[in-house]
Amino acid sequence: MFKHIYKGKKVFLTGHTGFKGSWLAYWLLELGAEVAGYSLAPNTQPNHWDLLNLPIQTVVGDIREGEKLQKAMQNFQPDVVFHLAAQPLVRESYLLPVETFETNVIGTAKVYEAVRSCKRPPVLVSITTDKVYQNNEWVWGYRENDRLGGHDPYSTSKACVELLHESYRKSFFDKENIRTATARAGNVIGGGDWSKDRLLPDVVKATANQQAVQIRNPQATRPWQHVLEPLSAYLLLGQHLLEGNPKATESWNFASDFEGCVPVQTILDLMQTHWAKVQWTDVSANEKLHEANLLQLDSTKAKTVLQWKPIWNIAQTVAVTTNWYRAYYEYGEVNTPKDLKNYVAEAEKQKLCWVA
Repeated sequence: MFKHIYKGKKVFLTGHTGFKGSWLAYWLLELGAEVAGYSLAPNTQPNHWDLLNLPIQTVVGDIREGEKLQKAMQNFQPDVVFHLAAQPLVRESYLLPVETFETNVIGTAKVYEAVRSCKRPPVLVSITTDKVYQNNEWVWGYRENDRLGGHDPYSTSKACVELLHESYRKSFFDKENIRTATARAGNVIGGGDWSKDRLLPDVVKATANQQAVQIRNPQATRPWQHVLEPLSAYLLLGQHLLEGNPKATESWNFASDFEGCVPVQTILDLMQTHWAKVQWTDVSANEKLHEANLLQLDSTKAKTVLQWKPIWNIAQTVAVTTNWYRAYYEYGEVNTPKDLKNYVAEAEKQKLCWVA
């Protein structure tokens, strides 16, 4: 996979104990990389990171602790840095706006400074979100050159990160031979996420407790995708940066095809076909906080330039995710290795560039 480019490479992850970070750490180990991580301790019980119990170097810390972060990165001297650490929750950002901006903007600046402090320049993939765009509730997808913005503190903080990255790239990274890019992905689902105020975790926690989950906005439409989809994109983007592709040093959308942009209610209906115990109630009349109703990304640039594309359709995505949780709650199984194996097999079947 990825032309064996990660085999033997030293890869540093921020946020490796989180949902996406733990999946990425597992995949990198499967690719033969030497992995180190810097992150807060997991904040849920159970959590994917502890269930995987991966043999990687770990420093527990906050990315706002600049000296500690620099020391960890300098000691490891990575070839590649994937920056995922963030305050990632929209509703939490309303409760903790200052902490959200401090973590996502100032914390990211300290990650960038740590990258600059390395003796030899690593490549950097900085993860933001699909919510960086000024959302006009368009029926078409946002492209990378559309206007940045945000309503809630989380979205705005991530738009700020995009501006921060562009400033660092022009002011420092280009001059210091640090090849870097940002990646914007849609709503990510998959096994092992127990974060609060996210659809799938809320559903499975309620189901495990034999309760109906309360749904704030059943008609909200998002570009849903399995966690392995953006991770394949991040790894492919990292490959292009390692290979020195000058076209890679930009911002990139990685999202499901438009058929994957469906309302919350559709996700719930699909889940019920695989786990009959799933039940929900509509509490949208009580909702006071603003969240976007319609959001789609256009990944044409990634498909054209990087030859990346998503693999699983929305039905497959929900099936794999629901079955992961059902296997965990009913049999104590962790299907992460199985899901990755099946995903790679489908990529091989479709003859995608990263498995060719």
